[in-house]
Amino acid sequence: MEKKNFYITTTLPYVNSAPHVGFALEIVQADIIARYRAALGDRVIFNTGTDEHGQKIYRNAQESGRDVQAYVDENAAQFSRLKEALNVNFTNFIRTTDSHHIAAAEEFWKRCDKNGDIYKKDYEIKYCVGCELEKTESELVDGHCPIHPNLRIELIKEENYFFRFSKYQKPLLELYAKYPDFVVPSHRLTEIRNFVSSGLQDFSISRLKSKMPWGVPVPGDDEQVMYVWFDALVNYVSTLGWPEDEKNFSEFWGTPERPNALQVAGKDNLRQQSAMWQAMLISAGLPTSRQILIHGFINSGGQKMSKSLGNVVDPFAVVGKYGTDALRFWLARDLSPFEDGDFTWEKFNESYNASLANGLGNFAARVLTLGEKLNDGNFKSGEIDPEIDKRISETKKQVAAKVGTYAFNEVLAAVWELISFGDKYVNEKKPWENFDGRVVWSLVVVLDNVAALLEPFLPGTAEKITASIAWEGKTLKIKKPAILFPRLK
Repeated sequence: MEKKNFYITTTLPYVNSAPHVGFALEIVQADIIARYRAALGDRVIFNTGTDEHGQKIYRNAQESGRDVQAYVDENAAQFSRLKEALNVNFTNFIRTTDSHHIAAAEEFWKRCDKNGDIYKKDYEIKYCVGCELEKTESELVDGHCPIHPNLRIELIKEENYFFRFSKYQKPLLELYAKYPDFVVPSHRLTEIRNFVSSGLQDFSISRLKSKMPWGVPVPGDDEQVMYVWFDALVNYVSTLGWPEDEKNFSEFWGTPERPNALQVAGKDNLRQQSAMWQAMLISAGLPTSRQILIHGFINSGGQKMSKSLGNVVDPFAVVGKYGTDALRFWLARDLSPFEDGDFTWEKFNESYNASLANGLGNFAARVLTLGEKLNDGNFKSGEIDPEIDKRISETKKQVAAKVGTYAFNEVLAAVWELISFGDKYVNEKKPWENFDGRVVWSLVVVLDNVAALLEPFLPGTAEKITASIAWEGKTLKIKKPAILFPRLK
């Protein structure tokens, strides 16, 4: 079977603060999809990285009394550490201060300008530095941005370049009609379609260099730098070698006839990813994305995470106490893939003990302890209990269907039902009383299939289980690993 090319990217988090569990959700979701597609035999490029320009970063560096480049270098390194901490298998880690990205952003600007979509004018807007976005009065709550209520809305009055967003209402609506699953979940597509249908306003894409010098230079104008969103969005194509490497770009990003790119983003990025970016792509003469997957926020104890409240959840701290796969499991199983969730240490610990320590961990230990008795040197894989075979087949079908809709929580629910079935089977057959090799072998097959199904979700755990069930020639060698998930208080 011919291998397919698959491209997936997260958004690029700002490096104005340390990684939090909200971005951990996004990058783990993307990793699950990337691993699943790789297991199907696809050639996968998985992109992530860091967004390093803009007013927010410039101010933070100034307030800390540090050189801006040194500031972003240090913070970018923290996000790069997520690869090991979360066991995410990204192939590309792009930084928007990379020289190639800067050159690509300038070329992208030139193409939009050549198409007549960039012009200069005086303007006055209300601006949220936290969002790095203009805000209309209707978007504010008591004069504040609802996403960053602790920040003061600023009034910006200057001469900047604008992108002719208003020109692209019809092309965007046609794009949404052509691909009814362009934005997932469907209610987010309805939301962005309504936004576009209500009329589009051109948006500023530059800032005065004298006020905010930390940005990509505007081609042909030494007094302006690119607005951070215009620059950052280009990373999705610059990471593929665009504009020089047209072959790699078309193979993975796609063509106008066959767009190929899947983007994963939070709900606060809906407008930027599914409307602004798509209009920019059309303006530059490039294919649009194929699909945008939108996830919700993670609150902390019922409140929005905030440094001032001291309730930001550090993914490195969670991994340090519970392990990588425990956090990956919680993000995929205990949260809706599309709606807001809530983290407390108490709820996390309860889920860990119930589903991992007493669930998967206990089942694996029981099966592998029994399985060690098959290591007699004469065992050959025999027939599987038809009931077992049927249940495994049903679970595989469920998983394949649910992964395709990004219903990660439902995928893991199906796998845990298979684990529960295995536990019940052990209790009913009681193979420890009168050892039955066929029963034990059937249980080993269940566990081996559980590991295979879990590989995109809990890759470290899946690897440990698989390594415990091995063949040396025709001889089965089962060895129980160390406790997969120790019970914790």
